[in-house]
Amino acid sequence: MDNILEPGPVADSSAALLAPAATVKPSTAPKGSNGQRDAQAKEEKAKAAPPAEQEEEYEDLSAGFRIRRWLRSSAAMFVSAAVHMVFVIGLSFYVVDQKVIEEMHEVIAEALVEPEQQEMQVIELEKQLTEVSETTTQVFSSSPIVGEVGASGPQGMVGTPTMDKALYEQVVNAEVNIEGIFIDTPSSKTLIVEAPDGMIGDARAVVDSYEEALDQLTQEILWMLNKGKVLVIWNFDQSESMKNDQKEIRERIEHVYKELGLLKRGQDDSLETAVTSYGGEWMNHTRRPSHDMTEIRQAISEVPNDPSGKEIMCSAIGQSITVFQPYCVRTDRQMALIILTDESGDRLDNDTQLERALAVAKAARCKLYVLGREAIFGYPFAHVRWSQPVTGHEHWIPIDRGPETAFAEQLQTDGFHRRYDAHPSGFGPYECSRLGRETGGIFFMLPSLETDLVRGEKRKYALEAMRRYLPDLRSRLEVKQEIDESLLRTMLEKVVYDLNPYEPEIAKIIEMRVRFSPDYPSFKQQAIIEQAKAIIYLEYLGRVEKTIAKMEKQRREETSPRWQANYDLMYAQVIAYQARMFEYGAYLEEFIRNPKTVPLLKAPNLHLAAWDINTRQKTITGDKIKHHVDRATAMFHAIQETHAGTPWAARAESELKRGYGVELLEVYHGPPRIIPPGTPIPPVPKL
Repeated sequence: MDNILEPGPVADSSAALLAPAATVKPSTAPKGSNGQRDAQAKEEKAKAAPPAEQEEEYEDLSAGFRIRRWLRSSAAMFVSAAVHMVFVIGLSFYVVDQKVIEEMHEVIAEALVEPEQQEMQVIELEKQLTEVSETTTQVFSSSPIVGEVGASGPQGMVGTPTMDKALYEQVVNAEVNIEGIFIDTPSSKTLIVEAPDGMIGDARAVVDSYEEALDQLTQEILWMLNKGKVLVIWNFDQSESMKNDQKEIRERIEHVYKELGLLKRGQDDSLETAVTSYGGEWMNHTRRPSHDMTEIRQAISEVPNDPSGKEIMCSAIGQSITVFQPYCVRTDRQMALIILTDESGDRLDNDTQLERALAVAKAARCKLYVLGREAIFGYPFAHVRWSQPVTGHEHWIPIDRGPETAFAEQLQTDGFHRRYDAHPSGFGPYECSRLGRETGGIFFMLPSLETDLVRGEKRKYALEAMRRYLPDLRSRLEVKQEIDESLLRTMLEKVVYDLNPYEPEIAKIIEMRVRFSPDYPSFKQQAIIEQAKAIIYLEYLGRVEKTIAKMEKQRREETSPRWQANYDLMYAQVIAYQARMFEYGAYLEEFIRNPKTVPLLKAPNLHLAAWDINTRQKTITGDKIKHHVDRATAMFHAIQETHAGTPWAARAESELKRGYGVELLEVYHGPPRIIPPGTPIPPVPKL
């Protein structure tokens, strides 16, 4: 059984940065360009278009691909026009048009009426839910039953399996507050200067601990010393979440140098060390490179904790190499840069400085070694649990931990709201992996699970199975160009963006309330609003399902197992989320009519604080969602078989364990802490 806690307030600063991977919609051309004017004109036209035209936007995209192929075969004079046309056609539009948003506002406004009018609204909503049930059933029956994912035609119905209920921890005596976060926008117009070719390193070396990683690093340095003098630069992430890691490295570094004889070599200056760090700014902690362990230890201890929450990793790499390269040239030294971080760096800095950092590293022949954490599967963020020491309230603080690909390839919603899982991807963050691979270095992935990671999972995927699903670690420009040349990949990307909970207008529909007031009148008012949203969301998901279903031919022709798996999982999830959303609306209706009776107080001093929505195996709508449940279940089982030993199979397993039903569970809190006047309350840190 899955406990879905309602997020607390989301910071406005992140919402302002969401211009809909993970805010999510493709970027426009540079300001003042023809591409931008065309895109703006097309977006204005889309907002004014009636619903029928909105539903045809995917077909328009397909037609665009046929036009592009025709233009490629035409005379050269049409090339420029073709490029602009492809760009305009490739732009995504929101699934939710302005008319739907206006309807949403009207529904919410109508819900905030006098209590005596709400009974009539409940009856009307029940009628609307029944109508949606009939419409949704027709939509479901029009789609083929899927046995083996990607193959159409009857393959046999699979009933809902009996699964052990997984109970996520309930936060008692705490209020959960999720800090504001955002997702980047894929852009085919990013100007990237290609770095020169060099040695290819290891994009992923799984290690069990820092000790094992340092042992391998020391061996790498020894091999370099066999060729000549070496300068090793340690580059530390200054974030609060790295404080314990910095301490462990400081304690182990001398032991490693001593055990492998590097201290002795250092006495003749063949190995020298520099220490730098970065947060919102880059810092150098060594006046000059040194082989004195006392100076090295002191420099590491001077690495501060940056409260800004920014990690300009790529800029820091470029700066470290630029500062020390003249010294290496003067002393005829090789250079190795070791980055220690638990994140993938600031989004804007990554987008603008990743390729520049690689170019600087390759020009200096500097190998990059990254000690980092596993990326979250198809999603940028992990969340660290932090308890306010004064109030006792619990906060989930986001850290940028992924995704493992250049752009988000998975849905950013779990069907009720934005994701808060820490589902492991089996690979490192895209930026960290690319840095190691492109410079002949290594990305060391530490699989150990941090103590305070929210909903963390420790999984080891089948190594051989994962080889077929390697992320594309080419530059973002190259990756985006290949996506744009594939109808399947472009459409899947569009689905991710159209179901993006970080886009404010879309969030009004797909971010469902999962924590309700214990006060019945307030609960009833909240439930009526959510039922109205559920009706719109069901229609929304139905349109997305029909769009994905039209891509089965492209799925069979797709050569990448990774993109095949993306299609399979997304298709099954969209169907499953419809079943859960129908149950959500129906369960709230049932609860309004027959509320559960629970005590307001519990010993010793607990009081009823809220009702939380949880998922479960049991459903109350029976045959109305049976076709949904059977199809989604069959598809999830097929994913487990087709993509066994991978994150896609693990994700399918977790979706099955969640079940398709929902229920409200009571949440009790203790009395609030008494805080003396004038007591300073520390702010929520930015990790």
